[in-house]
Amino acid sequence: METIGIIALVLLAAFLVFAALSVVATVKIVRAARRRMRRGGAQARRVVEDARLKARRYTVPGPAGELARLRVELRSSIDSTFRALDAGHEDDASVREAATLFARLSDHAASLDAELKLLEQEPDRSRVARRLPDLTDRARRITGSADALRWAAQDRARRFADDELSSLTREIDLEADALRHWDPVGPGGPADPAVGGRPAAGPGLGRGPGPSHGPGSASRPASGPGSGPLPGSGAGAGAPKWGPSAE
Repeated sequence: METIGIIALVLLAAFLVFAALSVVATVKIVRAARRRMRRGGAQARRVVEDARLKARRYTVPGPAGELARLRVELRSSIDSTFRALDAGHEDDASVREAATLFARLSDHAASLDAELKLLEQEPDRSRVARRLPDLTDRARRITGSADALRWAAQDRARRFADDELSSLTREIDLEADALRHWDPVGPGGPADPAVGGRPAAGPGLGRGPGPSHGPGSASRPASGPGSGPLPGSGAGAGAPKWGPSAE
């Protein structure tokens, strides 16, 4: 009876643990779904508002159209700089530092955008006109700083790509030079006329097993009966093995 009671307690404890884990997992899943929904809703509202601002920029004259133009330029500059820094901040400490500064700049941009949005609803157009010079100057300072960070990040990425390509080109040139050399035959050794007077290939170069063809044939070890033609010496020689196509 005591054994049965112990087993029952163990099963009950396991059931309670499983139930608690299930509740925790369910709560996390629901919260993640809500976050995705809020994020998707925010993105949809942003797209709609951007389209509205672009339309007002060209259709509404006067200070209201100027406010829309400032908001469009501010948002475009901030979004482009964010994408440029986000693409390289994981692998580059300098870009991460720039991203930290950009986060502070984004706070100023968000504050200015909110102020411009409030002024769009201001009924006193003369007040809006008086505020425009100061707002334009702030927007230009923010966009100028964002553009400077974005262009610097682009130049840095291009420089690293150029350096890597130059290094790869040098390695390929060295390998190509090495591939053009072969082991010469000994003095008086025969040459294979089929290859234009180059040294005759030994058993390890695709001529198959068999007796040696001269004193120079021992310059390369035989690869045995299973030896075949060298890679690239068949009908498909010269065709590069390309990697996955770029998306």
